[in-house]
Amino acid sequence: MELRTAERMDKLVPSGIRKVNEKALAMERNGERVLHFELGRPDFDTPEYIKRACIEALEDGDVFYTSNFGTMELRRAIAEKLVKENNVNYCADEILVTVGLSEAVFDTLCSILNEGDEILVPDPVWMNYLNVPKLLGAVPVTYSLTEEHNYQIDLDELRSKVTKKTKALVIVTPNNPTGGVLNRKTLEGLAELAVEKDLLVIADEIYERLIYDGEKHISIASLPGMKERTFTMNGFSKAYSMTGWRIGYVAAPKEYIAVLNKIHQHNTTCAPSFVQKAAIAAFREETDEVENMVREYEERRNCAVKAINSIPGLSCLTPKGAFYIFINIKALGHSSAWMAEYLLNEAKVALVPGDVFGPGGEGYLRLSFAASMDAVREGCLRIAEAVKKLQEGEA
Repeated sequence: MELRTAERMDKLVPSGIRKVNEKALAMERNGERVLHFELGRPDFDTPEYIKRACIEALEDGDVFYTSNFGTMELRRAIAEKLVKENNVNYCADEILVTVGLSEAVFDTLCSILNEGDEILVPDPVWMNYLNVPKLLGAVPVTYSLTEEHNYQIDLDELRSKVTKKTKALVIVTPNNPTGGVLNRKTLEGLAELAVEKDLLVIADEIYERLIYDGEKHISIASLPGMKERTFTMNGFSKAYSMTGWRIGYVAAPKEYIAVLNKIHQHNTTCAPSFVQKAAIAAFREETDEVENMVREYEERRNCAVKAINSIPGLSCLTPKGAFYIFINIKALGHSSAWMAEYLLNEAKVALVPGDVFGPGGEGYLRLSFAASMDAVREGCLRIAEAVKKLQEGEA
């Protein structure tokens, strides 16, 4: 039978991250030992108190639909968190609980973008912000995040990209894949531009708890004139090591939340009831679980950065947030895709080619240090040996 798919599907590019992961898994099935640095997945187990809350909810029979918006208890807990930690005065009616951040992104962009609208997107960036606008017939217009500028936004460049068709701006801080954290000066400049040009802002804050070296996460919605035009998106996957639980949220003016809920109703109905109970516990019963994970991430980061910068031909900045290192491989003279393939085959180390995240990622590889310290140490040694072999012409 002829394959008869929608033409819009031709605009979607399969995940480059998952492509690497699938090959690595196939190699493991053939008996090879691969070190995984490709997925943005914490290696820690979900904290016990969160799992216990979920089990109790199941045992209590909390297994039915909730409100499409999410339970009122969870929405209130999220609003309280945003007031206390992010200095933004949200209320429960301004929260939509989603099935992970991915759904939050999809629902938000579907709700605001018309065909032909332009949306400003970082380069490099998590590919959903490129793919979803294309699916909708909108136009992602990229602005640069460069190593030379410490992955801060060049506001003059950004301003030059704004046209009459520009409707929205995406920011991801801390950033995937660079690990950069936008500073207050940059965010204030963004806020001024958004107000001046009447832009909506999509603020991805999924890595906000993973901050190092005394850096501070600032929610752009907390700046003057920004709450009314900002979609603050977050979730539980990264900070609480709940990637498989699929729970996230969008915070925005209630008029927008009502529109987003139309997509959400038809897309997923609601997030699982027992997972919502666990998410409430994640906020309200946390003690030092997240802090302990962050300390461990920082130790792994320090180890990996030192090791990478000691390898001739490789270099990297020290990331201030998230759990990614963006490795500069330009001196080796090979493309990102070629180097990722080479290191997977030669060193059995799975890294993501930087061009997966946009043209600005060419010449880089993304390494996730959300892996054990032993894996980080061994992985860096394998990379060093493979790079040396390549430079000596033995590969």
